[in-house]
Amino acid sequence: MQSATRSRLALTCILLTILLDMIGVGIIVPVLPELLEDLTGGSVANAAVIGGYLVFAYAFMQFVFSPVLGNLSDRYGRRPILLASLLGLTFDYLMMSIAPFVWYLFIGRIIAGIAGAALATATAYMADITPPHKRTHRFGLIGAAFGLGFIIGPVVGGELGELGPRVPFYAAAALAFANFLFGLLVLPESLPKANRRKFDIRRANPFGAVAALRKYPAVLWLLTVLFFLQLATQALPTIFSYFTVEVFNFTSSSIGRTLGAFGIGFAFSQAVLAAPLSKGIGEPAVGIVGLLAAATAFAGIAFSADIYQLYLFIAVGTVSGLAPPAINGVLSRQVPDNSQGELQGAVNAASSLATIIGPLAATQIFSYYTSAPDSDHYFPGAPFVACCIAVVVSLMVFGFAAWRFELGSRPSVANHPHAPETPRPGQLRVAPIEDDPDNNPPRR
Repeated sequence: MQSATRSRLALTCILLTILLDMIGVGIIVPVLPELLEDLTGGSVANAAVIGGYLVFAYAFMQFVFSPVLGNLSDRYGRRPILLASLLGLTFDYLMMSIAPFVWYLFIGRIIAGIAGAALATATAYMADITPPHKRTHRFGLIGAAFGLGFIIGPVVGGELGELGPRVPFYAAAALAFANFLFGLLVLPESLPKANRRKFDIRRANPFGAVAALRKYPAVLWLLTVLFFLQLATQALPTIFSYFTVEVFNFTSSSIGRTLGAFGIGFAFSQAVLAAPLSKGIGEPAVGIVGLLAAATAFAGIAFSADIYQLYLFIAVGTVSGLAPPAINGVLSRQVPDNSQGELQGAVNAASSLATIIGPLAATQIFSYYTSAPDSDHYFPGAPFVACCIAVVVSLMVFGFAAWRFELGSRPSVANHPHAPETPRPGQLRVAPIEDDPDNNPPRR
């Protein structure tokens, strides 16, 4: 009983960490266009271009440093890396809140990109404490915490934005620092010293991390799937605010409430639907359903003629929440436990590379197709068409990988989770999470 309580405490801690982190991110989304317009004195199209470069700066630093932090977490543990990333985010939001010039925003985003390993490290943490056959469900909970953060964050940010475009940044900084204090006092380490491995600089770069995983052939195909999926989904929060302002005259409050409604459905798909559907039809099939929903939603949003069509396809898009936990669940079982940090570093690097390309391309496409409203090529929905194409490519690669490597029946390379080492004074020891023992598959 005590072991189960400690295990649930670890699970609760890591989910709250992700939730608070994503609330901080979501708070600033509705007001960033207004802040950029104030700082530059330009139009929505110009603000979108600068917003794309801000995302580029953040994503490029993540692309370079994510494998470093992933390998460091395999060497020194998840907890210190996670805490350092939260401090970096705190400083980022403070820089953006006081920015008198646009270049202040770029400094903040660069620092946040270097330290931005919270989600990747949290995913490795979850893999540490979860049996392989339950990882789709646990990754679904991570996605649900992510989605719930986008329920709360944009709504709060939209309302705070009515007080001024900088107010949400102060709130985000306070949340990030509170998250750091929470982790410092409560979150235990999940990776025992016996299971750590030496830091190797040759593997601590985006290309070295991928090369080190070549021995697991399915991994490279699944990383490609995640890359094209992230290429589209990372562009969505970047361009959505500018798109709805341009087409539907949304205010910051309207943007926040719309993203909040999307977050509710997205979280429901990941936390409630992903696990039972995976048991019923298998993880590859669940991933395909999620990818089909994403492609349909992007195409529909691009051609929405009124706000009701927009909301309809946003609702369809919430089903895309099934894809990430199913794909990550399959992916995490392709490597052993002491390489989970390296794997998640590679996943985060692939995501960051997609974020370098996706938002920048989307904002440039948006600017090109909206800079001249009276021209024949005026089409604000053009970025969403590009996103749809990226998801279709992801779907095709995933279907091939599922068939080629028999991912629905392939045995797990990962072992069962390990009990973390004795924590520091004042922290609880974490045992592996083995919920529903009667439903666990029999050991062979």
